[in-house]
Parts: sequence; structure tokens; C-alpha cells
Amino acid sequence: MTTPALTLRRDGVSLAVTDRGGDGPPVVLLHGLAGSSRELLPTADALTDRFHVLLVDQRGHGRSSRRPRDVSREAFVADVVAMIEELDAGPVRLVGQSMGAHTAFLTASARPDLVDRLVMLEGHVAGDDPGAARAIGEFFASWPSVFADEAAARAFLGESPLADAWIADLERTVGGLRRRFDADVMEAVIAAVHVPRWDEWAALTTPTLAIFADDGLFTAQAKDELIRRRPLTRRVDLAGAGHDAHLDARDDWIAVLRDFLGQELTTGSRAASHSSTPSASRRTTRPRSRSVRTASWARTQ
Repeated sequence: MTTPALTLRRDGVSLAVTDRGGDGPPVVLLHGLAGSSRELLPTADALTDRFHVLLVDQRGHGRSSRRPRDVSREAFVADVVAMIEELDAGPVRLVGQSMGAHTAFLTASARPDLVDRLVMLEGHVAGDDPGAARAIGEFFASWPSVFADEAAARAFLGESPLADAWIADLERTVGGLRRRFDADVMEAVIAAVHVPRWDEWAALTTPTLAIFADDGLFTAQAKDELIRRRPLTRRVDLAGAGHDAHLDARDDWIAVLRDFLGQELTTGSRAASHSSTPSASRRTTRPRSRSVRTASWARTQ
């Protein structure tokens, strides 16, 4: 499949956007920390029969600028807003995983006119201890700067759906395979994600689906708290899935995603999404497995 590659230049940063095509309402997919749009291509391809799907390499990731000066949450949100407005795509159905879910939620909160529904896969707004960001930065700093070949990358990263995604995304250079992100940038990015954002969550008016994994990053208490603070948020728990459920529980993830994105929303949906009625919640079931993840335009060929 030939995929148009677009580049948005904003605030001194180049942002790589993939237009996967398809007919229907626009859907934008946002990857998680240290990932890229590549890992969400199977998700995109499962949607193009009903939706027009766009994917973004967020700043500091993938084919976008590797070392942006600004890695604040506001900069990430402004990037998504600029893309939607530049393509005249809004309102969109905005989908994100992990850090991407956090970006998506903040975008919907800041610009509800551009987002008509929101899906958060393994995302949260409560923040985390600063030590968690340092640990993530140290983990990525422990990677070799370049892997000699795929076998060397596999020996270091191991066997898992997440390792497969990381290896597939390595940049091929004369000296070997190089990761497409820098450890210090990842640490700064996730440190910003770990600042609590409950006020923005409480103010959110966009119809929202929160999808959690049984073997994901969040405790039962944290999942419940997210819904308690915004009661009509819909919730689905994926049994046997890890934090990267789009990789290790893909069929269940896509089934739930298609169902929510394809639902007709009533005119009162936004108001209802902010009411005190208990949330809709359900579970999927599947065999158990584990995978945990510790503006101007130019068209390119």
C-alpha cells in the first residue's frame, strides 16, 4: 500500500504525518513514548474501510524532529491542533496509547471543537513520582547507541511484541541500526506526562472511552479513580492484555475501538459525558499473555 508522507513544520520542529487513506470520518492515531506511527499501522489498516486515518510521529519520535527544544505537554497539544487545522480535518476521532493517550486527552480538553470523541488506551491523568521518569530515562540510556544488526538488537531487547515494534522502527544507517529517539528527551517528555492533570480531566466534555489492560501499568484503584472523577467515561478492560494492547491483544483492541468509533452519538452526548451517571464498563476475555512497556506542509515521496 502506497502511503502519502506529509511533513508539518511548526515552531522549528518537523512533524511526520502518515495519511493511510480510507473513506469516512477522520481518525487520528497517536503512539506512546519511544514509539512511532509504525506500530499503529495495523490499527490504521483495520479502520480504513470506515474511516480516513491519519497518524502522527510526535515530536522527539519516529521521523519527526529528534531533539525539539520544547517538550512540554502544551507543545505536543499544539502540534496535534496544527495538524488538524492545517488539513481542515476536524472534528476528528482522536485515539492515543499511553503518552499518546495523554496528548489526545489534553487536546480534546483544550480544543473540544476539534475532537468529537476520544479513545485512551492505557492512559491516565494522575501523574507519577519523578523517580519513574528518571528510571525510564536510565533504561533507554542503557541501550547501545547503535546495534550492529537485527540479531544484536534482538539479543538486547528480547522477544516480545514490544521488542518487535522497537526493532522494526530502528533507523538503518551505515554504522548499523540506530534508535529513533534520545534517552534524555524521552525522560523529559515523560516527566511532563507525570504531572497530574485532574482539572483538565474534570473539564473534558468530549465523549470518551478509557481502555485498560489487565496486565497494564495501572492499579485497580487508579483505574477506578479515573472513572470516579468523570463518571460517564466509558471503560473497557482487556483481559490478558499488557500496556501495549495494540500489539499484544490487537484483535480485541481493534474490535473495541471500531465499535466505539462507529457509534452514532446523540446531540446530547457531550453534555451527558459530563454528568454524574455511572460509567458504562465492560470486559473482554481472551487467553492471558504479557507485554509491558517499562505549520506548513510538504509532501515527500
